[in-house]
Amino acid sequence: MNVTKLIAACVLLTGAAAVFAQNPPPSNVLQLSASGTVEVPQDLLRMSLSTTREGPDPTAVQSQLKLALDAALAEARKAAQPGQMDIHTGNFSLYPRYGRDGKMSGWNGTAELVLEGRDFARITQTAGKIQSLTLANVSFGLSREQRAKVEGDAQTQAIERFKAKAGELAKGFGFAGYSLREVAVNANDQGVPRPRMMAMEAKGAPADMAVPVEAGKSTVVVTVSGSVQLR
Repeated sequence: MNVTKLIAACVLLTGAAAVFAQNPPPSNVLQLSASGTVEVPQDLLRMSLSTTREGPDPTAVQSQLKLALDAALAEARKAAQPGQMDIHTGNFSLYPRYGRDGKMSGWNGTAELVLEGRDFARITQTAGKIQSLTLANVSFGLSREQRAKVEGDAQTQAIERFKAKAGELAKGFGFAGYSLREVAVNANDQGVPRPRMMAMEAKGAPADMAVPVEAGKSTVVVTVSGSVQLR
């Protein structure tokens, strides 16, 4: 290294040392977290109905699937209502079938219709009336409105607990109080993986028209984590 480069390096090190002296690493910084938890009934029902067809001719299989799906859509549209029962098609696939000898022996196909919304009675009734598809899956969750409300409640809990915990720890370490340095907020919910089943009927509808379901509950957890400066 020549003299010029050596002098430049010394200047840089001296400058860095000066900055470090003026801005020493923070001390008396406390890391902590707190959570807020709210349990709420699931208010969103999702039902998937599907059917399968098979045959040697892919065009014929596709036509059969289309007929089954069209019939299901026609029935579902009679009761569709935004937010209460929304409908949309799901998986529609056609794929070759192979025998044990590895040669193609025909075609299989699947079609799916999804009913989703907050009106459980409307959805279960409609599912019971659809004859061209069969029930494939039932799941529950939280609507956007319910999730926003519950997350707000859980967040308020988490913030209050974070503040209380920070104050208690500050006093425990002999400080008068604290100031907030940085904070992060995370939210998640845990639903019941397998809902219990029971008969659910709507007024004026035959009992056998309603698919039996019962929602569980979701636990919404909001966690506030971060650091505070003890003072």
